[in-house]
Amino acid sequence: MKILVCISHVPDTTSKINFSDNDTKFDTNGVQFVINPNDEFGLTRAMWFKEKQGAHVTVVNVGGSETEPTLRKALAIGADAAIRVNTPATDGFSVAKQLANIVKDGGYDLIIAGRESIDYNGGMVPGMVAALVGANFVNNCISLEVEGTSAKAIREIDGGKETVSTSLPLVIGGQKGLVEESDLRIPNMRGIMMARQKPLTVVEPIVTNAETTSVSFEKPAPKGAVTLVSPENLDELINLLHNEAKVI
Repeated sequence: MKILVCISHVPDTTSKINFSDNDTKFDTNGVQFVINPNDEFGLTRAMWFKEKQGAHVTVVNVGGSETEPTLRKALAIGADAAIRVNTPATDGFSVAKQLANIVKDGGYDLIIAGRESIDYNGGMVPGMVAALVGANFVNNCISLEVEGTSAKAIREIDGGKETVSTSLPLVIGGQKGLVEESDLRIPNMRGIMMARQKPLTVVEPIVTNAETTSVSFEKPAPKGAVTLVSPENLDELINLLHNEAKVI
């Protein structure tokens, strides 16, 4: 079984976030980047398939050379090979097209992606990849078993869980539950040394057009912040709340 694990290069949640150029660009200075947590759950599950069923695991990222340390960490965890599509991750649809091209060229049986990245939280890439390559798709996946060309998955739905049976090729949008946090792996020295010898292939992107662009960014209000209401606006605020209450 050939597995492709999609890896997003995202800021660590402990990093202090700032913006530059009049809040139109994300400031990467001093920011520590990591494997997207939802992707790391998927990578760990892929390692289980490698160890139990002899699967071959490749990781892929769409991004510039600055993302290679994140791919090297995935190799140190145990992936067999890495691919970097040499273009910035501009928007979800463009990223999905680049990944779909890799899937088609590589003939992968199982494509594991996180249900969303923790920076943009778009939640769109795995489903788009499945549609573009004509594969089955299971989102919000919290359990996955594969036997031959058949797969059994459990996904979270509103108010509960759903068990589904499907077949390969398959794309999943994974999350916590696919493995538990205690199952995540920290690269050891042997893994780090071996990662240096594993192939990291850089491929040029196919031509795509960005469907969306980020116009500006805004930080959320500080915790505990309150909005002051002037006396002349108080009646207007009361009427607004009253009308919303009627709608509810």
